[in-house]
Amino acid sequence: MTLWGPLDLGDGRRRFRLWAPDRDAVTLEMRDSDAIPMERGADGWFVAEISATAGARYRFRLDPELAVPDPASRQQDGGVHGWSVVVDPAAPAGDSWAGRPWEEAVIYEVHAGLAGGFGGVAALLPDLAALGVTAIELMPVNAFGGTRNWGYDGVLPFAPAEAYGTPADLRALVAAAHAQGLMIFLDVVYNHFGPDGNYLGAYASAFFHEDRETPWGGAIAVDRAEVAAYFRENALMWLNDYGFDGLRFDAVHAIDNDDFLDGLARDIRAATSSGRAVHLMLENERNDAARLGGGRYDAQWNDDFHNVLHVLLTGEREGYYADFVDAPTEKLARCLAEGFIYQGEASPHQQGKARGTPSGHLPPTAFVAFLQNHDQVGNRAMGERLIRLTSRDKLKAATALLLLMPQIPLLFMGEELGSDSPFCFFTDFHDDLADAVREGRRGEFAGFAAFASEDARAAIPDPNAPATFEGSRVRPPEDAGQWRAWYRNLLALRHVHVVPGLRGCRLLGAEVMSDGAVRASWRLGTGDTLTLFVNLGDESVALPPVPAPFFSVGALGDPASFAAWIARA
Repeated sequence: MTLWGPLDLGDGRRRFRLWAPDRDAVTLEMRDSDAIPMERGADGWFVAEISATAGARYRFRLDPELAVPDPASRQQDGGVHGWSVVVDPAAPAGDSWAGRPWEEAVIYEVHAGLAGGFGGVAALLPDLAALGVTAIELMPVNAFGGTRNWGYDGVLPFAPAEAYGTPADLRALVAAAHAQGLMIFLDVVYNHFGPDGNYLGAYASAFFHEDRETPWGGAIAVDRAEVAAYFRENALMWLNDYGFDGLRFDAVHAIDNDDFLDGLARDIRAATSSGRAVHLMLENERNDAARLGGGRYDAQWNDDFHNVLHVLLTGEREGYYADFVDAPTEKLARCLAEGFIYQGEASPHQQGKARGTPSGHLPPTAFVAFLQNHDQVGNRAMGERLIRLTSRDKLKAATALLLLMPQIPLLFMGEELGSDSPFCFFTDFHDDLADAVREGRRGEFAGFAAFASEDARAAIPDPNAPATFEGSRVRPPEDAGQWRAWYRNLLALRHVHVVPGLRGCRLLGAEVMSDGAVRASWRLGTGDTLTLFVNLGDESVALPPVPAPFFSVGALGDPASFAAWIARA
């Protein structure tokens, strides 16, 4: 049974519901007709059944001074403080797409707002398909305060942001991706709400556990049936009503409820067609291998891979990189061999707390690897991409490793062009909230040597300035064609030599050759043996004789070199 949002009863009638256990009375207001008092049930649900067709505008009046949108609004008119819009749910018309196997995934993360809305993303699809990308991952698209946001301050999880387009525009984007043979995933945030437009606390304080603090306030009470249903229905809306091929669940460590996560995966699997490939990914700082496999989640974003590569490429040591500065080459070898680097060891960055569980039994495809993503770029003070932080030769060698190793690769928008435009943290808040976010953002970096002074922190871009958003758009450099050809060549090799053997792939061994240099081998499901060698150190490495590689960067063994070769079964 669907609990949240207007329910179509047929014959032009709809049932409107709001869970408002803190209120004694709620009135349903229709913009073009009279207000209707709602009936209160014993469980805190308010209900009203009226005639209402698609396109009708409505909201809930809590008291003379406060009217709120539907927290399960499928569309907004006038932003997150405006009117909710009745939308007819509809599966993608004429879309017979059944998906693609997970092993084929090469993911491209994109911010819809910076790309020009849903239509702008659709315009990118032919070039991405030609490049060798097989899946688009949209950063969160749900409604947020203002007209621009980096994605993680949403407050109405069911409603696409008006600045990006309508629900029909989003369905058209999904259909366009499928027409190009591309999967399309969506990043969803179930661990917190943004600070502008979240009214739940005004009428449903039980939605949160105020005694359990998170970086965003009280933890969301996913152990309550009403709250769990809210997010379950949201996930199924994206998958079934829009036709997304999968979801990426943001920062589930902040949810901190494994029963909820397991139940969510189970319910999604049960409510999506058995003949359709649906893929579920986690972001989880806990490195919890138990959530992966067993019919639950397909993969986890592998921050460990990024972090150790970032240390090897840039030498940075502050913040969470402190966990990877000790023996980074050994850590890279472990990452290639077993997925997670931290599998129960103490984390210096987390005050010595143990982090992670053993992961060597998982297939390589249980991990999504990346050199850059929205977090690792956007959470930098100045939003710099790797191309500004390391040599191009080392970056090319690391890219070859990313795209030819058996873990699932993810690219961040513009990476394939060699773009050096920043991706900054940006918002569209106003007045006191804008001041608090600006100063809070600058205060985050006070402990970093480069931003120890007030003058240095003042140079950090103001998140609310339109120029910060505009400056984050991808700008292709003069040599964009060369970078694109580089990625296209690597992805062609991946699809020919690596992808056919990913199912049933297992590690044969990974070894440290010298500081910054690692060699690893896997027995592919085809019976072939894939061997990769990468040297991100500053010294040459003496290697025993190796077969002629099918791909190489630089002179084998030299700094900033890479090679891949196959031993046929």
